[in-house]
Amino acid sequence: MDLTWSAEDQQFQALVRSFLAENLTEGLRRTASRMTSVYADYETAMAWQRILNTQGWAAPAWPVEHGGRGWSAVQRFIFATECAAAGAPGLSPMGLGMCGPVLIGHGTPEQKAFYLPRILSGEHFWCQGYSEPGSGSDLASLQMSAADDGDDFVCNGHKLWTTHANVANWIFCLVRTSKEAIPQRGITFLLIDMAAPGIEVQPIVSLSGEHIQNHVFFTDVRVSKRNAVGPVGEGWTVAKYLMQFERGGGVSAPSLKMRAGRIGAMLASADNGFDEGERRALCGQLARAEIDIAAIEATELRLMSKLSVGEAPGAESSLLKTVGTELSQRLTEIAVTAAGLYAAPYQPHATRAGGPSPGFRPPNDGQAVGPESAYTVTAKYLNDRAGSIYAGTNEIQRNIIAKAVLGL
Repeated sequence: MDLTWSAEDQQFQALVRSFLAENLTEGLRRTASRMTSVYADYETAMAWQRILNTQGWAAPAWPVEHGGRGWSAVQRFIFATECAAAGAPGLSPMGLGMCGPVLIGHGTPEQKAFYLPRILSGEHFWCQGYSEPGSGSDLASLQMSAADDGDDFVCNGHKLWTTHANVANWIFCLVRTSKEAIPQRGITFLLIDMAAPGIEVQPIVSLSGEHIQNHVFFTDVRVSKRNAVGPVGEGWTVAKYLMQFERGGGVSAPSLKMRAGRIGAMLASADNGFDEGERRALCGQLARAEIDIAAIEATELRLMSKLSVGEAPGAESSLLKTVGTELSQRLTEIAVTAAGLYAAPYQPHATRAGGPSPGFRPPNDGQAVGPESAYTVTAKYLNDRAGSIYAGTNEIQRNIIAKAVLGL
């Protein structure tokens, strides 16, 4: 495994740095520094996506014929690293990182021609309809039905924990088109216009007070059969393909390093009220986290090396998802402790939440309490509790690792 950058890689790194210096506005940097959710809010994500799309960089990993750049795995790693170092906001992965790749891999020529350009431009903003009441980790038990009715399916059911369904105009869903002895059979991957009659979205307000997730109810929603991706009844295969991108489609070490650096700056501040013993203890926790980040980075680089020669990622996707989300949670715990009493005030007016905060009334003077470094820590802590649950719980990921790596 060769982990040194070639001369071409270094030239590409310089190109990315130049682009970010010219196009990543101070407003976007400031907004990104105050984000509390896993995903950026709709307005911020779309503002940055439009800039990237003008450059042709909105989905650089896509094949060139579909509007991507066809970048190598190394180039994608460099791009992610430089974006994190520059403080760029993240993009919503639902369209660019999930539905788009699924369409490229399993869609018809007509589906690719219609949906992919609209995903790139942001005209279509997607959400994911997977989880249902009683069907989260055991996704194969889903019950949302899609009954055959001539050229259409008639859909009835309830999806929940649907991120950004309140602003999305399309949703990709797993629906049950038939009942089989094996639950993974009879599931179909379906694309649904959120403006279709019979769809109702209701908010789920998280512990952090933010409206990001939603209930989505479907009552006799008619969907053309042309919107099925892959063969009818074989959506489980399509869904497993998508999960490769959701669990291991990106890199996490760059952003984790950036966050650890911010916590280090908090601990170095003379304003946090810690005595020297308390500060040393927290610095020790942060140092151990930084060692683990270095291990994740090495694993991601090793994975990049495999991908560069055409090898499949295998169980690394589950491993990185598990370790990365749990390490992210550890960082939020250290940050809350480092913020001290300043972690207590509830002040979403000083942050950039992933969605609105219903019922919150900011103070009359609009001012925030405490140092800026503490504004986001509690909301980020609460949001990050979901990290070990989404995209397949970490318990499920450990089962996958045990089977694929240990042969258990």
